[in-house]
Amino acid sequence: MPPPADIVKVAIEWPGAFPKLMEIDQKKPLSAIIKEVCEGWSLGNHENFALQIADATNFYITEKNRNDIKNGSILRLTTSPYQTAVQLHERIQSSSMDAKLEALKDLANASRDITFAQEFINLDGISLLTQMVESGTERYQKLQKIMKPCFGDLLSFTLTAFVELMDHGIVSWDTFSVAFIKKIASYVNKSAMDTAVLQRSLAILESMVLNSQDLYHKVAQEITIGQLIPHLQGTDQDIQTYTIAVINALFLKAPEEKRQVSLQLYIISCCNCQHFCNVIRSPTAINDEMAHQLYVLQVLTFNLLEDRMMTKMDPQDQVLHCVQLPGCSSSCSLSQNHVNPAVDFTQIPPGMLALDNMLYFARHHQDAYIRIVLENSSREDKHECPFGRSSIELTKMLCEILKVGELPSENCHDFHPMFFTHDRSFEEFFCICIQLLNKTWKEMRATSEDFNKVMQVVREQIMRALTLKPNSLDQFKSRLQNLSYTEILKIRQSERMNQEDFQSRPILELREKIQPEIMELIKQQRLNRLCEGTCFRKISSRRRQDKFWYCRLSPNHKVLHYGDLEESPQGEVPHDSLQDKLPVADIKAVITGKDCPHMKEKGALKQNKEVLELAFSVLYESDEYLNFIAPDKHEYCVWTDGLNALLGKEMTSDYTKSDMDTLLSMEMKLRLLDLENIQIPEAPPPIPKEPSNYDFVYDCN
Repeated sequence: MPPPADIVKVAIEWPGAFPKLMEIDQKKPLSAIIKEVCEGWSLGNHENFALQIADATNFYITEKNRNDIKNGSILRLTTSPYQTAVQLHERIQSSSMDAKLEALKDLANASRDITFAQEFINLDGISLLTQMVESGTERYQKLQKIMKPCFGDLLSFTLTAFVELMDHGIVSWDTFSVAFIKKIASYVNKSAMDTAVLQRSLAILESMVLNSQDLYHKVAQEITIGQLIPHLQGTDQDIQTYTIAVINALFLKAPEEKRQVSLQLYIISCCNCQHFCNVIRSPTAINDEMAHQLYVLQVLTFNLLEDRMMTKMDPQDQVLHCVQLPGCSSSCSLSQNHVNPAVDFTQIPPGMLALDNMLYFARHHQDAYIRIVLENSSREDKHECPFGRSSIELTKMLCEILKVGELPSENCHDFHPMFFTHDRSFEEFFCICIQLLNKTWKEMRATSEDFNKVMQVVREQIMRALTLKPNSLDQFKSRLQNLSYTEILKIRQSERMNQEDFQSRPILELREKIQPEIMELIKQQRLNRLCEGTCFRKISSRRRQDKFWYCRLSPNHKVLHYGDLEESPQGEVPHDSLQDKLPVADIKAVITGKDCPHMKEKGALKQNKEVLELAFSVLYESDEYLNFIAPDKHEYCVWTDGLNALLGKEMTSDYTKSDMDTLLSMEMKLRLLDLENIQIPEAPPPIPKEPSNYDFVYDCN
């Protein structure tokens, strides 16, 4: 007979004694269980003891997480969180440097547990650590020169413990003094600093800036762009990532006028730095966090264009009338409107940004500009490519492609390396594309009536070239050379043939007949994916300290198993390691987007469109929710489809529509294949005779 569900069989360790096998009744209070364990080893004062998970985490067992204990778990009897906090609070103040170092190392490990962290913070432990950083650093550094092996990690463990404690969100960032900020900033500003100390210091500065507007101003006074740039020149990708994260945080919180100046200085510094290219073109693969930070920096860089993009030209402004392009006679005009050129630039977007691009092209690529002007002046009027109108519409298109003005997404890693190789990357991007537009215009033999068609082709050429993620602007340009108008026509023809849709009545009837089969196939695929499970991220204020949890459907499709993880898993997570369960029969509804409870909470998440599009919740019992934020759009569609299928509802995601179109098209083509050299009989073939025996049949039941 199997044991009751509330009974868990575990092993419990105690230093210096043999482990005990014990059955824990989950209905009993935890204090009663600890008392029973202590009495087994003749230990008094059971209130001074607690149970921990005996693994690398050493997390304390509490009433909240006790259900995570599973059969076969190994637990450890240890001092209570309060007693441990008191002991470490005293030990880190030891006069012995060896003892202090060991205590700080233990504190850094213990601080990852929120139960311990709460007790240590209640003892004013955060203040003690900040005082140690403010007052003891110089002494440690002097001792470090004498006894480097002993003191090399002293400051590192102090800052690590501080970061871990603050990451729990118990203490407000607004409580820290200017002296503490100056100390942390000084570690970043030093040219030679221990890698671990530098990494923790950068993480602290990033969190300060992101979590407090007041601290932003204080940090901005201590850190300059020039002091951060050298940290990008090394080979440590973690240091580079943290450095770019601090820069991004400073720009996100900066006032608009200061942001413009700071980011321009940053871009110029980076592009003049030979080692910055190593960040983009490093032989080591760029990890997800670095890719995200580069994406954020790319978005912030292009968002500097928004002001000019949304600025209209004053029609009464006489300056434009006097603008003379280099290498051109007075007859060469920026505008299509010769009476009042300013009228062309009243459309927003692209506003004055189009004029900026035109002037940049004419001044920095004078030969190419003159060639375009001369080519068009020698054509018939109807075949002339209008430079002014082309520049305005192209600028608008490029702003749309690069999403100028939109906030960065929490989950996006889509950056383009080529934009980090030039200090005027957008303008250079425009110069390449305006030459492409003129070339495509010639290839299409277009007239003014074909303008929109030409722009559609140019957009397709640009998007296809960007998809290949060129490493430089020159590489982007060469990719465009291979995407001529003729090549685009071939690609379109090929895609059209692959997507050909037959509209005859028999074909439509066949489609209707096949469609339920395909939908059932998609449903089974979704349910199979839910059975494999997915790792979801709990978004925190500091991305590199993210918590993870895993959820998967049982093979019989009756239960959702889920539970927290310490790190992102490699492969599937077994059911028995996920202690929390939710019967599918208890699920009432699936809620998506802004209607989800975790999207209605206060905070930055609800402001982010990308996160809203990835959020969904499962409603069960009476107003109880299991909240999800999918890692990407694909997983969002898989899970919402799968959950709706479990509830007997229609699968309506974009992913389902795409799969239906693809699979239906493939199935139709397979069924309608031409049969060559095969004579189709008028009557169906005869049914063969039954075999003499059925020994070859295998009964799967």
